[in-house]
Amino acid sequence: MTPSEDHKVYTIIVTGLSGAGKTIALNAFEDAGFFCVDNLPTALIKSFVDLCGKTPSISNIAIGIDIRESGFLDQFSDIISGLRNTRSLEIIFLEAAEDVLIRRFKETRRPHPLGYKDLKKALRKEVRVLRALRQDADRIIDTSSLSPHQLRKLITKTFLNREPAKMSVGIVSFGYKYGIPLEADLLFDVRFLPNPHFIKELKPLTGTSPKVRKFVLSQEATLQFFEKLNPLLEHLLPLYSQEGRNYLTIGVGCTGGRHRSPVIAEEIRKSLLKKKLDVSVVHRDMKDAI
Repeated sequence: MTPSEDHKVYTIIVTGLSGAGKTIALNAFEDAGFFCVDNLPTALIKSFVDLCGKTPSISNIAIGIDIRESGFLDQFSDIISGLRNTRSLEIIFLEAAEDVLIRRFKETRRPHPLGYKDLKKALRKEVRVLRALRQDADRIIDTSSLSPHQLRKLITKTFLNREPAKMSVGIVSFGYKYGIPLEADLLFDVRFLPNPHFIKELKPLTGTSPKVRKFVLSQEATLQFFEKLNPLLEHLLPLYSQEGRNYLTIGVGCTGGRHRSPVIAEEIRKSLLKKKLDVSVVHRDMKDAI
């Protein structure tokens, strides 16, 4: 396809009341591979969609529209009517009960986009201004009782017609003497295992060496550790995924990060791969043999 040729572009417009979850919804579409633009002036929507139609690499787009575009909203219905005649288009309108929106604004301590000191007054004006957008919507979602994670899951299942993507797991082996990895969500200290560093023939090797691996995995303490660790991870990972986590980092540390922790990290990787998870391993402090 040449750049001048047009192709089908599926367009989602995400709009609604401030605090109802528009940013969360857009993030869900972006994670699913949509090309997302927030706060695009309504007068530019048609030109933007047409441009995407001439870009072969873009087939799904999501556009965020809110009260910040109040100066352009009079044109919205005409623009949308024209697009519906030529494009695959769907409009999602997010809303929530007034008391819920007030609570959310107080929790985030962010001002309403209208800038009113009276939050109730701002919310009620916003409802009036966005009434036309609501009438044009294909689907109205009340997020009053939804947590951010539940809204993401609803968007993923309803509009993307698939289950949320499986969580990716990153495993980092490290040495405590060099500091813990700040990105780690879970930390496991394996310094209780017998240390190959004190065995002359193993000291110059690293944790990826078959000899070091055999030594570490043959220890009774290692076997007992995995008897506890594997069920724990089987229990925890689905719970993290349900809470909307797309990526989880597991840190495994020993004293220097050269022997024990790399072996354990690799064994965790093998176990998680059997669960069909996307798993990667980094041996942060495993230096070459000396």
